[in-house]
Amino acid sequence: MNGLPINIDDLLKGRSVEWERLEFKEGWNPLAVLHTVCAFANDFHNMGGGYIVLGVEEANGRPVLPPKGIDPDRIDDIQKELYNLGFAGLQPNYHPVVVPHQVGDVWILVIWVPGGQSRPYKAKTGLGKEHREYAYFIRQNSRTVKAIGPAENELIALAANVPFDDRVNQTARITDLDSGLMRKFLKEVGSDLIRTAADADTLQLARHMKLVGGQSEAPFPLNVGLLFFNPDPQETFFPTVRIEVAWFPDGPAGDTFTEKIFTGPLDRMLRESLDYIQRNYINEMVMKHAQIAQATRSWNFPFAALEEALVNAVYHRSYEEREPIEVRITPDELTILSYPGPDRSINMEQLRAGRAVSRRYRNRRIGEFLKELELTEGRATGIPKIIRAMKENGSPEPLFETEDERLSFLVRLPVLQESAPLDIGTKLGPSRDQVLTIRNCLTPTPLLELMRLVGRTNRTKFRDQVVAPLVQAGFVEMTLPEKPRSSKQKYRATSFGKVWLERVEQI
Repeated sequence: MNGLPINIDDLLKGRSVEWERLEFKEGWNPLAVLHTVCAFANDFHNMGGGYIVLGVEEANGRPVLPPKGIDPDRIDDIQKELYNLGFAGLQPNYHPVVVPHQVGDVWILVIWVPGGQSRPYKAKTGLGKEHREYAYFIRQNSRTVKAIGPAENELIALAANVPFDDRVNQTARITDLDSGLMRKFLKEVGSDLIRTAADADTLQLARHMKLVGGQSEAPFPLNVGLLFFNPDPQETFFPTVRIEVAWFPDGPAGDTFTEKIFTGPLDRMLRESLDYIQRNYINEMVMKHAQIAQATRSWNFPFAALEEALVNAVYHRSYEEREPIEVRITPDELTILSYPGPDRSINMEQLRAGRAVSRRYRNRRIGEFLKELELTEGRATGIPKIIRAMKENGSPEPLFETEDERLSFLVRLPVLQESAPLDIGTKLGPSRDQVLTIRNCLTPTPLLELMRLVGRTNRTKFRDQVVAPLVQAGFVEMTLPEKPRSSKQKYRATSFGKVWLERVEQI
């Protein structure tokens, strides 16, 4: 019995795999399944293919559980028919992995369709003997559709662009894959394949996990297999695939710095570098406030933002670029530099606002493994999570930078200065009027309107005793800072001020 690299119970609940990579079918419809197999194999968006689940009814794109199941006496016949369709119904030939699985008292069939290396694939449009017409099929959100016009042209162009992580590495041998690392991974993600892994040799295990390419008589590991399941992939195969962490105590212009380099399998390199930064350079700050019994707690750099930024760099970097990922930490900021920059189809203004969505990923297989390890979601959520984590910590907004040529991508996480939160306790009080002022500055508001809302009548005292200290401490900012006395001047709460207000009002 073949296995899957993920847990089927998790699959049914939509864990680790996006819903658009899943298709549920109540029963066996050979033509519909053939077209969906073709679409997943074409992997138009480089997402890693997908899964078809037979015996589970679908409602609004979600499975109806518990499943109705399929007739267990039909399982062998369906598998044989699907195998024959791989020869007679697809060009070039393609064979997915089919796994029967029992859920309660019923049986389902899970069809795993990894993105194929021989795309584009086309499938018969009908199954009768007289049918000789073929067409290309792709996934469009959660639907399987025929690729026509520009979509067909783009799919054909992808034939010469198998992602680097999914390519055969002919300088390596199967013995370069470590079966112990593969079994450890399967156990960690709760894969059903672990049941048969104990008796499988390295080649068999690698084939089950789709880590091998080439002809049957001359198999070679895929790059993704070497990146995750070779003990030291940088030594022989990928010398610049590493994470360099540098600390500059006197800033980047200073004469002294310390550096630590992380190598090894991709997931271990990522986890160890995150752990090192968290232990050595992330500090908790306790902010005490007068007239408030409880203190608020923040960090110079929120770990959630760091984690998302570094995982994104590992996921989206080019493994053909001979440049490492660089993490630089100074008293003022933490930066993460990777190569190249975002795809040209991504609008940078939308990205900086956390609204950009990419549906084509540079490293589909690496993303697949990172998702199964729950290190990323792979749903274009990384940038919004960084922005949210910085905001919730009260930190300045993160910055995302690239060049017009998109040669590199730099993420800047400014430090949350300890002086600002302490000032609110020692200089501000905080008084009732100051809290009301911050609340009324959630939208830009003129000074006179703020006075009316707060209930103050003396403009000079209100500006000097209430508003100016808020601006100085970083809770409120002017909309026209270059013209402080302008008649059009308004005041608005900063990101830090908004977060502080939320925390105070929860106490």
